[in-house]
Amino acid sequence: MDERMTLRSHLDRCASQAPHGIAMGEVIEAVAVAAIEMAALIADGPLAGITGRNGGINADGDQQKDIDVIADELIRRALRGAPLAAILSEETPLPEILNADAPLCIAIDPLDGSANLENNISVGTIFSIRPTGNDVLSTFFEPGTAQCAAGFVVYGPQTTLVLALNARVDIFILDRRAREFVLSAMKVQVAPDTPEFAINASNRRHWYGPVRAYIDECLAGTNGDRGADFNMRWIGSLVAESLRILVRGGVFLYPADARPGYREGRLRLLYEAHPMALVMEWAGGAASTGRRRILELGARTLHQRVPLIMGSVRGVRDVTAIHGGIEPMFDNSDAPLFARRGLFL
Repeated sequence: MDERMTLRSHLDRCASQAPHGIAMGEVIEAVAVAAIEMAALIADGPLAGITGRNGGINADGDQQKDIDVIADELIRRALRGAPLAAILSEETPLPEILNADAPLCIAIDPLDGSANLENNISVGTIFSIRPTGNDVLSTFFEPGTAQCAAGFVVYGPQTTLVLALNARVDIFILDRRAREFVLSAMKVQVAPDTPEFAINASNRRHWYGPVRAYIDECLAGTNGDRGADFNMRWIGSLVAESLRILVRGGVFLYPADARPGYREGRLRLLYEAHPMALVMEWAGGAASTGRRRILELGARTLHQRVPLIMGSVRGVRDVTAIHGGIEPMFDNSDAPLFARRGLFL
C-alpha cells in the first residue's frame, strides 16, 4: 500500500479506469467533504447544539431527530456542486433534480442510526451512485447491478470511509488534523466462513420459520449439526455492523417478520440495501433477502423496504437454503418442521 495515499489521490488514479470516472471522483469527494464536517458536528454533539430531540416525520414515515435534518442539509449542500442529475435522500419524498444532463445520480441516507447518538454508538452515512438512465426518475428504479459505486461512512472512534469502486472495496480513515481521508486497507475481502451472526434476538417471536431455524442451528453450537460455536453480535447500527463484517466476517440479518410495518423488511432498498450489497459482493461476500439476490432487485417505490441478509458467503448461502421452497408467510411459531430439521437433513 502506498505511503499516505489520500482519497483524492486514489480517486485521481481510478478516474481513468471507470466510466464517468472524473465525475464519479467529484461526487465521492463531495460526500467525503460533507463527512468530514459531519464527523466534527457529531463529535461535538450537545456542544454544537445537537439535542437529539425528535422533529418531524421524514418521507418514509420515520421520526426525525434534529441531527437528521441538519445532516440532510449539510450533505445536499456539498453535493449540489457535483456533476449530479439528482439526489434522492431518505429525508425527502422525491429526488431533488439538479442537472438532468449530468451523468450520475445519487441515493443517500445522510445519517443512518441517528437514534444511537444519545448512547454514543457509531452512526453513519450511506450512499449509492449510478449512471443517469433514459430519464432521471427511472434511474432509481433500475436493479442494484446498475450501481457504479457505493459506500458508507462510520462516525465512531475513527471516522471510516468504506468505498466500493472499480469492483473492489477500500477503507479510508479520516486524518482529523489534515482533514483528509487516508487509505488504510485496500482490496478488502470478507472472510468466507466466520461463525458469527448479528440479529436482534428480542424479535424471535416475530420471525418467520426459516430465520428462526437458522438462528437455532447457530445457537446449538457444537451440540448441533453445524458443529461450531457461534458468537452473536448486535450493535443496532447498520454501518457499524457492516464494517465489522468487512473486518471479521460473519452474517448480519435484518429479516422481514410478522410485525405490522416489518412484513416486507425494514431497511430501505435504494440507499441502504443496494449500496451495502454492492460493498459486500465486491468484497467477496453476498447479500440476499433470503430468497433473492439484493442486487437483482429493482425498486417499486423510491423508499421501498426490504429484508437484508449479508456477509460471509457461507452464512448468506445457508440462510437462503433454508428459505428455499418455504412460503415467506409460513407460521412463525415453533413449528415441528423447524424444531427438527434445517440445513443438514
